[in-house]
Order: sequence, then structure tokens, then C-alpha cells
Amino acid sequence: MAIRKILLPLAGVASARATLGTALMLGARWRAHVHALHVRTDTRDVAPLAGEGLSGAMIEEMMATTEKEGNTEARALSALFDAETAAHGIAVGAPVRDASGAVGQASAWFSSIVGREEELVASEARLSDLIVVPHPKSAEEVASADALHAVLFDSGRPALIAPVEPAEIIGSRIAIAWNGTAESASAVASVLPWLSGAQQVRIFHSNDYQRQGPAADQLASYLELHGIAADITEFRAIDRSAGAGLLAAVTEFGADLLAMGAYSHSRLRQLILGGVTRHVLEHARLAVLMNR
Repeated sequence: MAIRKILLPLAGVASARATLGTALMLGARWRAHVHALHVRTDTRDVAPLAGEGLSGAMIEEMMATTEKEGNTEARALSALFDAETAAHGIAVGAPVRDASGAVGQASAWFSSIVGREEELVASEARLSDLIVVPHPKSAEEVASADALHAVLFDSGRPALIAPVEPAEIIGSRIAIAWNGTAESASAVASVLPWLSGAQQVRIFHSNDYQRQGPAADQLASYLELHGIAADITEFRAIDRSAGAGLLAAVTEFGADLLAMGAYSHSRLRQLILGGVTRHVLEHARLAVLMNR
């Protein structure tokens, strides 16, 4: 299935620069509509966080400050959006259709709304083909990670984690991390539209990463049915870290896109003990397509 709608949650200007460039580049490639969404904090959510011992006037001042900061951030993001769409030659407005009714060219739209980011992003994502989110380390904004987890856990849609620095090409050399799980199978389904246009596709597997399920050679046979030729490489853990071994192998391959399942183990377990998902989120330099 072609990618026709891309959702781009924007948390702040610092993380938005690389993410906007990535989303608009992909929008041009797929002739897709890019919806850049900024969610401002609802001032009514600030009051319960103020705690006891604050006067009504102090709480009102906090709420006013929150609203002012949100509006200032929205204006800055809107200006950045206008500059980036102009630089990429992307039409701003509703999706542009040709005489047959099909989408004829890329388009983009920016909106800033008030609410709870994790809820609104997850809701919007459910009717999007791809969600481009900032790399968790692209800025100090906690909201960047919140948007990623909202997509992974509450939307049922794939999240593309943009590289920290904008990439000129994404999807020419594609790495697939395979461990036989339902999550990795979902990642394969999401990356299928990309594979036919790739110069090379490689499946990465390891005994340190494999779970109960189909093996890598079975995935290669499945991809052949879709007309995709993929070779297979086994990687080894580095210092007992399968994530480090995977990224080292993917980097050696020269991949510009890594497709993988996310949180095959519980998120809490990965936060406490570490895991492949956590390692990739913290250390990957390339674009990563994640599914859960």
C-alpha cells in the first residue's frame, strides 16, 4: 500500500528542524499529505500539578505563563513550517488531486491545538500511513519521547524515528531486524512499500535476538513472493548487547533505513534491564521504522 498521509507531531523548534526535513522529503517521494501537528498544553491540566500551598493568584499566573509559552512555541513552529515547505517546494493546504481524483503531488498542513499530546497524537496517528517522530536525543524535550510511545503503544501504526541530522536519502539500502516476533512481522508489513524501490535489502538476525517464530530464511522466502530479493546476515552481540551488535552490522552494511519491531519484551523490563529497542533508540544515527 502506498503512503498517502504522514503525521508529524512537533514538540518544539529544537527537535522539529531535522524531523520536518525528513517528513517533507518523504512527502515529496510518496506524493503524500503531511500533517504537522503541534499540541499545546491545556492550562486546566496545570492546576492539579501545582500542589498545595499555592494561592489562587499563583496558580492563575502559572496557567497564564503556560498558555503564553505554548502560543510562542506555536508561532515559532508555524514560521519554521512555512520556511521548510517553501524550501522543499511543497504546496501548503489540503491534498492536491488530479482530474481522476487521485493525489497528484505532495502537500502539507500545520495545525496547533490544545490538549493532551499523547492522546491526540495517538488518535490522529490511527488514520495515518506513517508517523514521523523526532529522535529522542534530538532535543531535551520530553514530549518527543512521549509522541513516540503514544504512536507505538496506542495507534497500531508505524513510527519512523527521524535521524538527528537530516538525511539526503532514506530507503535506498534497507536493513530488516528479524527475530520472529509479531512485532518484527508488523515492521516487515510496514516497510513493504519501501522495498521495491530499494537498491539493496538485507535481513539481520542473531541467536542472541531470535525469539520463537519463523526464521530469517523463511522471511527471505516470503519477501520473494513480493518480488523482493533480500540477502541474510547473522550478527553477534557486542559486550552481551544484541542492540550494539545489530547497529554495528547495520552501519557496516551502510543502511539508511532500519525496520524493526519494538518492545518485544515489556517496556518496563527494557527500561530496567535494557534491550534492543532501548539501545537502538539511544544510539541509532539512521532513520528507524518501528512497529509494535
